[in-house]
Amino acid sequence: MTRPPLRPTRQALARLNRADPPLGAALRQHGPYPGFPSPADKRGMTHFAALGRSILYQQLATAAARTIHGRVCALGQAGRFPTAPQLLALSDKQLAKAGVSGPKRLALRDLSERAEDGRLKLRSIGRCSDQEIIDRLVTVRGIGVWSAQMFLMFRLGRLDVMPTGDLGIQEGLRRLESLDERPTPKEVLARSECWAPLRSVAAWTLWRVADEGR
Repeated sequence: MTRPPLRPTRQALARLNRADPPLGAALRQHGPYPGFPSPADKRGMTHFAALGRSILYQQLATAAARTIHGRVCALGQAGRFPTAPQLLALSDKQLAKAGVSGPKRLALRDLSERAEDGRLKLRSIGRCSDQEIIDRLVTVRGIGVWSAQMFLMFRLGRLDVMPTGDLGIQEGLRRLESLDERPTPKEVLARSECWAPLRSVAAWTLWRVADEGR
């Protein structure tokens, strides 16, 4: 059975609104916060597949990434992303033909090896703290802090994640506060203290605010 998306309580949202009225106004304009993960994101996808998908999507336009991801899924069983053993059995030629670049092939193989030999225990990772999960995931080639934070938010539904280095977050905060320049990651971190323990909600809202300017 698919676990429903995680959503903040009304009381928690009320506290966020009191802590930061401008952010609260933006949230009311764009809300309600949908909660993550969505059933569509969870259905038939393992943590391993979600991380593999994240690697494939990095630094690519969405349409191109979707095409490559679909080709890699076609190399698995029943059109699903290959398991760790299946991916390790694929040749570089097969992955290259699917459009996977050399660095991403290395990243996928590192992810597969770590998942297969137990260095990366994905089945129980949801029981770890946010920082523990980040520390584990960034040991994988091709997975940085931002990717780990996206895993926390969109895969595990964690409600208090603030990706301070994300340009969309920085732009959203610039627009929210009518700043001349985007704030630095350090400035975003300091500004986000009043949003805890709902910094994921704030992040989602800032992304929506940034989208308004596009």
